[in-house]
Amino acid sequence: MTAFRSDFLRVLDERGYIHQCSDAERLDAKACEGPITAYIGFDATASSLHAGHLLSIMMLRTLQRTGHNPIALMGGGTTKIGDPSGKDEARKMLTDAQIDANIGSIRKVFERFLDFSAGAKMENNAAWLDELKYIPLLREVGPHFTINRMLTFDSVKLRLDREQPLTFLEFNYMILQAYDFVELNTRHGCILQMGGSDQWGNIVNGMELGRRMHGADLFALTTPLLTTSSGAKMGKTAGGAVWLDAELLSPYEYWQYWRNSGDADVVRFLKLFTELPLDEIARLGALAGQEINVAKEILATEATALLHGRAAAEEAKATARSTFEDGALAMNLPTIEVAADQLKTGLAANAAFVSASLVASTSEARRQIKGGGLKVNDTTVTDEKLILTEADLTAEGVIKLSLGKKKHVLLRPV
Repeated sequence: MTAFRSDFLRVLDERGYIHQCSDAERLDAKACEGPITAYIGFDATASSLHAGHLLSIMMLRTLQRTGHNPIALMGGGTTKIGDPSGKDEARKMLTDAQIDANIGSIRKVFERFLDFSAGAKMENNAAWLDELKYIPLLREVGPHFTINRMLTFDSVKLRLDREQPLTFLEFNYMILQAYDFVELNTRHGCILQMGGSDQWGNIVNGMELGRRMHGADLFALTTPLLTTSSGAKMGKTAGGAVWLDAELLSPYEYWQYWRNSGDADVVRFLKLFTELPLDEIARLGALAGQEINVAKEILATEATALLHGRAAAEEAKATARSTFEDGALAMNLPTIEVAADQLKTGLAANAAFVSASLVASTSEARRQIKGGGLKVNDTTVTDEKLILTEADLTAEGVIKLSLGKKKHVLLRPV
């Protein structure tokens, strides 16, 4: 269809969130009639979500901002199995305690984006999956799945084509994910499941299961599978995952991730990861040459403000400016601590750069030194055997370690 009448689908469409929709016209009509309830599922395999999850989180936020009810479904039950989608091998098995701790930590991120006092919910599918009895489940749900069709799913075909084992445990994942949709429809009247385009088959499974079991009228909506213009996967950098938890990645480092976006990505990211008006985004998108850096700063500040708050975003911007433009030593740069005794006896610079996560290994540090990529207190390191001592401490009592022009960490003796 060319135009949506509901604010929900119109905003998603205008900002580039929609890839597939099972019946866009009827879903649009339902969203016009009154509040609908929709959900997206998230793994609980780590203590934090990362920037690759932001597209889904922003969809739930948009759903609530346009008058509807979002559910963030945590996979407390399905995490015990592990989603085989896109994986060559089974995920590491976590204990119940680890999964519960992860969910508790992840909730703090959702509290930044969703208002749980105004209709948003966080559910944990362990609430029903842990209570299922195996034989009754097989009798109730099993007849609606055929092995023939299950073998055609990408998550299964990938393993079989590569002759990698797919356990019977993992084979059950798609059944339980489909059952989640049925359960949320029964409990909360949820009619829409959203997710990445790689989840389309799993979401349609849930739609069909709801129709067959209860005659439920359900819908599916997916986002494009997002990569940067360079082809890199969203949420990953050379240094690792771009975590949404400030304890794992500081607001300053998060701000820098967005500031370092490619020129070709700026407008798209402004639409997807900020709430700036489209006419303002169009104005920023028209900037050329060095002026595009203004748009990148705005992207970084707005995206950081959504996650960490406006004050943290402005502080990160000020830190970047003082570091890169004024040449000052910004004391709120990411910091690592080392025992003061190490500087008394001497600390190998290579090891310090590894500890600061600026390089992955001492051999990579040596390669960077040969290429002039590492600096100590803004002075290029030329000696692969450089030893850091108390003499290298600045007046502020720290040592500044740098990789290139944009990555800096302070080393503080304690």
